[in-house]
Amino acid sequence: MHRTTTATAVLAAVAAVALVPVQSSAAAPYRGANTAAVQDDFDGDGYRDLAVGAPGAAFGSMEEAGAVVVMYGSASSVSTTRRTVITQASPGVPGAAEERDMFGTAVASADLDRDGYADLLVGTPREDVGSRKSRGSVTVLWGGPDGLDGGATITPPANFGEGSLYCGFGMALATGDMDGDGAPEVSVGSRCEGSGYTGPFDRAGRAAVSKRHQNIGMGRGVVMGDVDGDGLAERFWLPGPVSGDLGGKVSFEYLDLSTGLPAGLPHADGHTGLVGDVNGDGYGDLVTGVPSDDRRGAPGAAHPGGEIQVLYGGARGISADQHPRVFHQDTPGVPGAGEYDDEFGQTLSLGDVDGDGYTDVLVGAPGEAIGSRERAGTTVLLRGSPTGLTTAGAAAYHQDTASVPGVAEAEDLFGHAVHLADLDGDGRAEVIAGTPGENADGCLWHARGTASGPAVGGSVNLCGKNAGLTLKGPEGLFGAALGSARTAR
Repeated sequence: MHRTTTATAVLAAVAAVALVPVQSSAAAPYRGANTAAVQDDFDGDGYRDLAVGAPGAAFGSMEEAGAVVVMYGSASSVSTTRRTVITQASPGVPGAAEERDMFGTAVASADLDRDGYADLLVGTPREDVGSRKSRGSVTVLWGGPDGLDGGATITPPANFGEGSLYCGFGMALATGDMDGDGAPEVSVGSRCEGSGYTGPFDRAGRAAVSKRHQNIGMGRGVVMGDVDGDGLAERFWLPGPVSGDLGGKVSFEYLDLSTGLPAGLPHADGHTGLVGDVNGDGYGDLVTGVPSDDRRGAPGAAHPGGEIQVLYGGARGISADQHPRVFHQDTPGVPGAGEYDDEFGQTLSLGDVDGDGYTDVLVGAPGEAIGSRERAGTTVLLRGSPTGLTTAGAAAYHQDTASVPGVAEAEDLFGHAVHLADLDGDGRAEVIAGTPGENADGCLWHARGTASGPAVGGSVNLCGKNAGLTLKGPEGLFGAALGSARTAR
């Protein structure tokens, strides 16, 4: 993104942040790291892997201690047999498994130490730290030739959340290389303020620099990606709904020198989002989810049922005067109908399902009723094209769709988390939808990509019990978090 002196440009680093230098690696940048090949390949075998949060899983007698299940990709994709279950009681994982911590509420990945293996970030926003209730924590688990092994804690910047309670550090996670050194930066959302880390990280979890992003407001959501084609990620903070703006702001990390405030996109809204090239022009596009409708017509509320917005990148990034393209379930060609509390846009993922070179968008609407079954949930796939995101060929998938395993039931929350990723190396993204309310454990729906879209015939359910979860008390919530965008609560 060009950083000029115009009022709408991105200009300088956010002011009024505390800089906390820590030990930095002196190694030369490893240019092979953080490419698509190692984006989430934890064991380095050339196949992307799938991390699934199960924050309701028990550990022994401790309810909702939380777990993450990692299923390793292969030419036959993923299964519950080739997997690792990780808790805060696993060898080498810092901290301790405690009741209602809900480890695995958020997950993300990147090669933090530049060794060629992806590492896993796990957010635990409900974890108590000392006397601070729900201060939250972030754990990094290190990748290697045998998969994930050992880990460290990523500590909040100095003075994080001073005077605040229930910050929920780790409720949102994003990664991206902002300075071109081959080491990713990490962004962490919370209810109090955003936190940013400049890589590389050492094996103690220490970054080269950490920052508090105080003047962004509540940094509940964060997006990182390259929208101007210079090979460097930009960072967008999404504070979430506030009084007078239920849709939430979209702000750059950088300042507008004419106002002294974070440069923003005044016509855009979003609680969560991702960057991907929807129109195939070589520039990343920002796609945000806005699930916050309101029957009383509160300012900034989304279309009834929720919506997504698309802002197109270019050589100058995304200009402040650009109006987003808006899609909802009353947009012609989008399956379904916009109904209050559908939560369309509560989660979304970007990937090329059909291998045509254009990024597609999978949208979750976990609050959607299927017939009379409230909150059974659905997903909608919208296709990328040379003209941008389109409703041509749009399709909805839920548990009453022909050939989708299972039956839609109330409170299944199908689409609570969604993910598009090529797990079998065939060049087409597979479609994954979390159904954390399914039975006592929760499940994933998994369909392979084809030239015509998801292969619904032959699709499968992968469930928490078969993945090795311990269940006790409330639901295990397997599938509540995947490595894509989801509105932080």
